[in-house]
Amino acid sequence: MKKMHWLRATLQVKGSVIRAVYERVVICAFFGFIISVLFHFKYPVSWPILGFLPNIILGLLLVFRTNTAYERFWEGRRLWGSLTNTVRNLARQILVIVEEREEKDAAEKIATLRLLVAFAVATKLHLRQEPVNRELEALMSREQYLKLKDMNNPPLEVAFWIGDYLKKQHDRWCVDSYQLTSMYKLLDTMVDVLGGCERILRTPMPLAYAIHLKQLLLIYCLFLPFDMVSKLNWWTAPVVALVSFMLFGIEEIGVEIENPFGHDPNDLPLDTMCATMQRNIEDIISLKPSVRYPSVESPATSVD
Repeated sequence: MKKMHWLRATLQVKGSVIRAVYERVVICAFFGFIISVLFHFKYPVSWPILGFLPNIILGLLLVFRTNTAYERFWEGRRLWGSLTNTVRNLARQILVIVEEREEKDAAEKIATLRLLVAFAVATKLHLRQEPVNRELEALMSREQYLKLKDMNNPPLEVAFWIGDYLKKQHDRWCVDSYQLTSMYKLLDTMVDVLGGCERILRTPMPLAYAIHLKQLLLIYCLFLPFDMVSKLNWWTAPVVALVSFMLFGIEEIGVEIENPFGHDPNDLPLDTMCATMQRNIEDIISLKPSVRYPSVESPATSVD
Protein backbone atom coordinates (compact mmCIF):
# COMPACT_ATOMS: atom_id res chain seq x y z
CA MET A 1 0.00 0.00 0.00
CA LYS A 2 2.82 2.39 0.92
CA LYS A 3 4.62 1.51 -2.32
CA MET A 4 1.52 2.36 -4.36
CA HIS A 5 1.15 5.66 -2.48
CA TRP A 6 4.80 6.49 -3.20
CA LEU A 7 4.32 5.62 -6.86
CA ARG A 8 1.19 7.80 -7.17
CA ALA A 9 3.02 10.71 -5.55
CA THR A 10 5.98 10.20 -7.89
CA LEU A 11 3.81 10.21 -11.01
CA GLN A 12 1.53 13.04 -9.86
CA VAL A 13 1.46 16.04 -12.19
CA LYS A 14 -0.74 18.37 -10.10
CA GLY A 15 1.43 20.23 -7.64
CA SER A 16 4.64 19.38 -9.48
CA VAL A 17 6.70 21.75 -11.64
CA ILE A 18 6.34 19.67 -14.82
CA ARG A 19 3.81 22.00 -16.44
CA ALA A 20 5.90 25.04 -15.57
CA VAL A 21 9.19 23.78 -17.02
CA TYR A 22 8.27 21.39 -19.82
CA GLU A 23 8.50 24.03 -22.56
CA ARG A 24 12.07 24.93 -21.55
CA VAL A 25 12.96 21.23 -21.32
CA VAL A 26 11.58 20.56 -24.80
CA ILE A 27 13.53 23.49 -26.26
CA CYS A 28 16.78 22.26 -24.72
CA ALA A 29 16.12 18.66 -25.84
CA PHE A 30 15.33 19.81 -29.38
CA PHE A 31 18.55 21.84 -29.44
CA GLY A 32 20.42 18.73 -28.27
CA PHE A 33 18.83 16.73 -31.10
CA ILE A 34 20.01 19.33 -33.65
CA ILE A 35 23.54 19.06 -32.26
CA SER A 36 23.34 15.24 -32.59
CA VAL A 37 22.29 15.57 -36.24
CA LEU A 38 25.14 17.97 -36.96
CA PHE A 39 27.60 15.65 -35.23
CA HIS A 40 26.29 12.71 -37.25
CA PHE A 41 27.08 14.60 -40.45
CA LYS A 42 30.64 15.30 -39.23
CA TYR A 43 30.17 18.95 -38.29
CA PRO A 44 32.65 20.07 -35.59
CA VAL A 45 30.14 20.52 -32.77
CA SER A 46 31.90 18.50 -30.08
CA TRP A 47 33.26 21.18 -27.76
CA PRO A 48 34.19 20.09 -24.22
CA ILE A 49 33.56 23.56 -22.82
CA LEU A 50 31.49 22.86 -19.72
CA GLY A 51 34.65 22.16 -17.74
CA PHE A 52 35.34 25.87 -17.86
CA LEU A 53 31.86 26.86 -16.61
CA PRO A 54 31.40 27.46 -12.88
CA ASN A 55 29.32 24.35 -12.13
CA ILE A 56 29.84 24.64 -8.38
CA ILE A 57 28.73 28.27 -8.43
CA LEU A 58 25.58 27.32 -10.33
CA GLY A 59 24.81 24.63 -7.77
CA LEU A 60 25.34 27.02 -4.88
CA LEU A 61 23.07 29.60 -6.50
CA LEU A 62 20.32 27.00 -6.90
CA VAL A 63 20.67 25.85 -3.29
CA PHE A 64 20.60 29.43 -2.02
CA ARG A 65 17.57 30.20 -4.20
CA THR A 66 15.62 27.20 -2.93
CA ASN A 67 16.58 27.72 0.72
CA THR A 68 15.63 31.39 0.62
CA ALA A 69 12.26 30.60 -0.94
CA TYR A 70 11.59 27.84 1.62
CA GLU A 71 12.44 30.19 4.48
CA ARG A 72 9.78 32.59 3.19
CA PHE A 73 7.29 29.71 2.88
CA TRP A 74 7.99 28.46 6.40
CA GLU A 75 7.88 31.96 7.86
CA GLY A 76 4.43 32.41 6.30
CA ARG A 77 3.29 29.09 7.78
CA ARG A 78 4.64 30.04 11.20
CA LEU A 79 2.85 33.39 11.10
CA TRP A 80 -0.49 31.80 10.18
CA GLY A 81 -0.05 29.20 12.90
CA SER A 82 0.49 32.05 15.35
CA LEU A 83 -2.63 33.79 14.03
CA THR A 84 -4.72 30.64 14.54
CA ASN A 85 -3.58 30.23 18.14
CA THR A 86 -4.01 33.93 18.92
CA VAL A 87 -7.55 33.99 17.54
CA ARG A 88 -8.45 31.00 19.71
CA ASN A 89 -6.94 32.55 22.83
CA LEU A 90 -8.51 35.96 22.32
CA ALA A 91 -11.91 34.40 21.58
CA ARG A 92 -11.72 32.34 24.76
CA GLN A 93 -10.78 35.36 26.85
CA ILE A 94 -13.52 37.55 25.39
CA LEU A 95 -16.15 34.87 25.96
CA VAL A 96 -15.16 34.09 29.53
CA ILE A 97 -13.86 37.40 30.87
CA VAL A 98 -16.14 40.08 29.41
CA GLU A 99 -19.17 40.41 31.67
CA GLU A 100 -22.66 40.44 30.21
CA ARG A 101 -24.71 43.00 32.11
CA GLU A 102 -27.51 43.40 29.63
CA GLU A 103 -29.21 41.07 27.19
CA LYS A 104 -27.68 42.82 24.16
CA ASP A 105 -24.18 42.21 25.52
CA ALA A 106 -24.27 38.54 24.49
CA ALA A 107 -25.08 39.45 20.87
CA GLU A 108 -22.31 42.06 20.78
CA LYS A 109 -19.85 39.55 22.19
CA ILE A 110 -20.74 36.93 19.57
CA ALA A 111 -20.44 39.53 16.81
CA THR A 112 -16.96 40.42 18.07
CA LEU A 113 -15.93 36.78 18.18
CA ARG A 114 -16.92 36.44 14.54
CA LEU A 115 -14.86 39.54 13.77
CA LEU A 116 -11.82 37.52 14.82
CA VAL A 117 -12.53 35.13 11.95
CA ALA A 118 -13.22 38.13 9.72
CA PHE A 119 -9.73 39.41 10.51
CA ALA A 120 -8.20 36.15 9.26
CA VAL A 121 -10.36 36.10 6.12
CA ALA A 122 -9.64 39.77 5.42
CA THR A 123 -5.91 39.09 5.86
CA LYS A 124 -6.11 36.22 3.38
CA LEU A 125 -7.87 38.39 0.78
CA HIS A 126 -5.48 41.29 1.44
CA LEU A 127 -2.41 39.08 0.88
CA ARG A 128 -3.93 37.70 -2.32
CA GLN A 129 -4.74 41.25 -3.43
CA GLU A 130 -8.39 40.29 -3.83
CA PRO A 131 -11.34 42.60 -3.05
CA VAL A 132 -13.62 42.18 -0.05
CA ASN A 133 -16.17 39.52 -0.98
CA ARG A 134 -19.09 37.55 0.47
CA GLU A 135 -16.80 35.46 2.65
CA LEU A 136 -16.77 38.46 4.98
CA GLU A 137 -20.42 39.44 4.59
CA ALA A 138 -21.60 36.59 6.83
CA LEU A 139 -19.11 37.52 9.57
CA MET A 140 -20.17 41.12 10.23
CA SER A 141 -23.02 43.57 9.96
CA ARG A 142 -24.10 44.99 6.62
CA GLU A 143 -22.84 48.43 7.61
CA GLN A 144 -19.42 47.07 8.52
CA TYR A 145 -19.24 45.06 5.31
CA LEU A 146 -19.97 48.07 3.11
CA LYS A 147 -17.46 50.20 5.00
CA LEU A 148 -14.80 47.52 4.70
CA LYS A 149 -15.11 47.50 0.90
CA ASP A 150 -13.78 51.08 0.81
CA MET A 151 -10.76 50.44 3.03
CA ASN A 152 -7.22 50.11 1.71
CA ASN A 153 -6.26 47.67 4.47
CA PRO A 154 -9.42 45.75 5.52
CA PRO A 155 -7.83 43.55 8.23
CA LEU A 156 -6.49 46.62 10.00
CA GLU A 157 -10.01 48.08 10.11
CA VAL A 158 -11.37 44.83 11.55
CA ALA A 159 -8.64 44.94 14.22
CA PHE A 160 -9.75 48.48 15.04
CA TRP A 161 -13.35 47.32 15.55
CA ILE A 162 -12.22 44.54 17.89
CA GLY A 163 -10.04 46.95 19.86
CA ASP A 164 -12.86 49.48 20.03
CA TYR A 165 -15.19 46.81 21.47
CA LEU A 166 -12.64 45.89 24.13
CA LYS A 167 -12.15 49.55 25.09
CA LYS A 168 -15.90 50.05 25.44
CA GLN A 169 -16.16 47.03 27.73
CA HIS A 170 -13.39 48.47 29.88
CA ASP A 171 -15.16 51.83 30.03
CA ARG A 172 -18.30 49.99 31.20
CA TRP A 173 -16.25 48.16 33.87
CA CYS A 174 -16.96 44.80 32.22
CA VAL A 175 -13.22 44.08 32.17
CA ASP A 176 -10.49 45.47 34.36
CA SER A 177 -7.25 47.09 33.20
CA TYR A 178 -5.16 43.93 33.54
CA GLN A 179 -7.61 41.91 31.47
CA LEU A 180 -7.79 44.65 28.85
CA THR A 181 -3.99 44.73 28.61
CA SER A 182 -3.87 40.95 28.17
CA MET A 183 -6.44 41.01 25.37
CA TYR A 184 -4.78 44.00 23.70
CA LYS A 185 -1.51 42.06 23.59
CA LEU A 186 -3.24 39.26 21.71
CA LEU A 187 -4.79 41.76 19.33
CA ASP A 188 -1.36 43.33 18.80
CA THR A 189 -0.02 39.86 17.94
CA MET A 190 -2.69 39.51 15.25
CA VAL A 191 -1.67 42.84 13.72
CA ASP A 192 2.00 41.80 13.94
CA VAL A 193 1.14 38.66 11.94
CA LEU A 194 -0.46 40.87 9.29
CA GLY A 195 2.70 42.97 9.12
CA GLY A 196 4.93 39.90 8.89
CA CYS A 197 2.91 38.49 6.00
CA GLU A 198 3.00 41.85 4.22
CA ARG A 199 6.78 41.87 4.62
CA ILE A 200 7.04 38.49 2.87
CA LEU A 201 4.62 39.56 0.14
CA ARG A 202 6.29 42.90 -0.60
CA THR A 203 9.90 41.77 -0.44
CA PRO A 204 10.43 39.73 -3.59
CA MET A 205 13.67 38.04 -4.60
CA PRO A 206 16.11 40.68 -5.94
CA LEU A 207 15.49 40.98 -9.67
CA ALA A 208 19.17 40.99 -10.66
CA TYR A 209 19.75 37.73 -8.75
CA ALA A 210 16.72 36.01 -10.29
CA ILE A 211 17.65 37.11 -13.83
CA HIS A 212 21.29 36.08 -13.45
CA LEU A 213 20.33 32.63 -12.20
CA LYS A 214 17.95 32.10 -15.13
CA GLN A 215 20.66 33.22 -17.57
CA LEU A 216 23.22 30.82 -16.08
CA LEU A 217 20.73 27.94 -16.22
CA LEU A 218 19.91 28.60 -19.85
CA ILE A 219 23.58 28.90 -20.85
CA TYR A 220 24.45 25.70 -19.03
CA CYS A 221 21.62 23.68 -20.57
CA LEU A 222 22.37 24.96 -24.08
CA PHE A 223 26.06 24.12 -23.71
CA LEU A 224 25.36 20.59 -22.51
CA PRO A 225 24.90 19.07 -26.01
CA PHE A 226 28.29 20.35 -27.19
CA ASP A 227 29.95 18.65 -24.23
CA MET A 228 28.04 15.34 -24.45
CA VAL A 229 27.51 14.68 -28.13
CA SER A 230 30.84 12.94 -28.75
CA LYS A 231 30.08 10.39 -26.01
CA LEU A 232 26.30 10.04 -26.28
CA ASN A 233 25.58 10.73 -29.95
CA TRP A 234 21.80 10.13 -30.42
CA TRP A 235 21.26 9.89 -26.67
CA THR A 236 22.28 13.51 -26.28
CA ALA A 237 18.72 14.91 -26.50
CA PRO A 238 17.19 12.63 -23.81
CA VAL A 239 20.08 13.25 -21.41
CA VAL A 240 19.90 17.00 -21.97
CA ALA A 241 16.15 16.86 -21.33
CA LEU A 242 16.73 14.99 -18.05
CA VAL A 243 19.44 17.36 -16.80
CA SER A 244 17.54 20.50 -17.83
CA PHE A 245 14.39 19.15 -16.14
CA MET A 246 16.29 18.74 -12.87
CA LEU A 247 17.89 22.19 -13.00
CA PHE A 248 14.86 24.14 -14.24
CA GLY A 249 12.68 22.21 -11.78
CA ILE A 250 14.78 23.21 -8.78
CA GLU A 251 14.69 26.85 -9.86
CA GLU A 252 10.93 26.73 -10.46
CA ILE A 253 10.28 25.27 -7.01
CA GLY A 254 11.85 28.41 -5.56
CA VAL A 255 9.57 30.56 -7.71
CA GLU A 256 6.51 28.55 -6.66
CA ILE A 257 6.98 28.83 -2.91
CA GLU A 258 8.55 32.29 -2.48
CA ASN A 259 5.03 33.80 -2.29
CA PRO A 260 3.09 31.28 -0.17
CA PHE A 261 -0.22 33.15 -0.03
CA GLY A 262 -1.70 32.47 -3.48
CA HIS A 263 -3.94 29.77 -4.96
CA ASP A 264 -1.27 27.41 -6.33
CA PRO A 265 -1.18 23.81 -5.03
CA ASN A 266 2.20 24.54 -3.40
CA ASP A 267 0.93 27.62 -1.52
CA LEU A 268 -0.30 27.63 2.06
CA PRO A 269 -3.88 26.30 2.45
CA LEU A 270 -5.21 29.63 3.72
CA ASP A 271 -8.83 28.75 2.87
CA THR A 272 -8.59 25.64 5.04
CA MET A 273 -6.95 27.57 7.88
CA CYS A 274 -9.69 30.23 7.83
CA ALA A 275 -12.38 27.54 7.78
CA THR A 276 -10.70 25.85 10.77
CA MET A 277 -10.69 29.14 12.69
CA GLN A 278 -14.37 29.66 11.90
CA ARG A 279 -15.26 26.19 13.18
CA ASN A 280 -13.24 26.82 16.34
CA ILE A 281 -14.99 30.13 16.99
CA GLU A 282 -18.43 28.65 16.41
CA ASP A 283 -17.58 25.86 18.85
CA ILE A 284 -16.49 28.44 21.43
CA ILE A 285 -19.68 30.44 20.89
CA SER A 286 -21.77 27.31 21.45
CA LEU A 287 -20.28 26.88 24.93
CA LYS A 288 -22.12 29.98 26.23
CA PRO A 289 -20.94 30.60 29.79
CA SER A 290 -23.46 31.50 32.48
CA VAL A 291 -25.27 34.75 31.72
CA ARG A 292 -24.54 37.40 34.34
CA TYR A 293 -26.42 40.65 34.88
CA PRO A 294 -24.72 41.95 38.03
CA SER A 295 -25.75 45.17 39.63
CA VAL A 296 -22.34 46.63 40.23
CA GLU A 297 -21.41 50.24 40.67
CA SER A 298 -18.22 51.41 39.02
CA PRO A 299 -15.26 51.92 41.36
CA ALA A 300 -15.25 55.57 40.43
CA THR A 301 -18.73 56.14 41.89
CA SER A 302 -18.93 53.56 44.66
CA VAL A 303 -19.32 54.79 48.26
CA ASP A 304 -17.70 53.09 51.25
